[in-house]
Amino acid sequence: MAEYISYQKLPSILKIEKGDVILLTSDITDLFLQCQENGEILDVNILLDNFQEAIGEEGTLLIPTYNWGFCQGKAFDYKKTPSKTGAIGNAALRRKDFTRTKHPIYSFAVWGKDAVKLAEMDNIESFGPDSPFAYLEQVDAKNVFIGASLRNSFTYIHYIEQKLKAPYRFSKVFRSHYIDQDKVDTVRDYSMYVRDLDLDVVCAPNPFVDILYANQVVQHGLINGVPYEVIRFSEVTPYIQNDILYNRSKNLCKYKGQ
Repeated sequence: MAEYISYQKLPSILKIEKGDVILLTSDITDLFLQCQENGEILDVNILLDNFQEAIGEEGTLLIPTYNWGFCQGKAFDYKKTPSKTGAIGNAALRRKDFTRTKHPIYSFAVWGKDAVKLAEMDNIESFGPDSPFAYLEQVDAKNVFIGASLRNSFTYIHYIEQKLKAPYRFSKVFRSHYIDQDKVDTVRDYSMYVRDLDLDVVCAPNPFVDILYANQVVQHGLINGVPYEVIRFSEVTPYIQNDILYNRSKNLCKYKGQ
């Protein structure tokens, strides 16, 4: 049986470097259980501290804090609406050293060199050219997956789909109440590039991920039985683009008329 590795060594194992821009996507359920079984208490704040120390002040850390309530007509409260994408996001939102970006559907808790730049973004489109997703492409960021995976949590694909105007999605506007940092309540419109339900679109990226693995663009492995993956957006983006432009997105999804 492999020797237990402390969760505090994760940044080192993942080869995180000073100055890195990291999007940390996670489901720490299994990581928590593995720590517990080996007599270690998983402290999410210490884990965040470890990543901050690894990238340093010249790096930038983004944690997804997505919430789709706005799409259902629910109010978005900048300070109170929780993340629906994991415990690490909610822990980051409770910390004073992290700032939340403004979009009510696809927001991020951010820290580091570009935190102010990200927090000042006023993108209306979830995946538009002025969004944090565009920033991830522009700065050659890394996406680190712990517990979660490319197969079920690679939201960045939708940014490229919108950029290339993939025909099985369209821009849909959602309207609801938005309570900002100063507790001012207004009614606002925000959009998302959503699936065309008439085309029965089903996200099915397994073939795409298999191609990435075959071409060795994914750093991957297990830590105490918990899977991890690391990719660079600059290396993965051409594979997404080629599939949309020249393969009708057959490795990314399924839809009528494909």
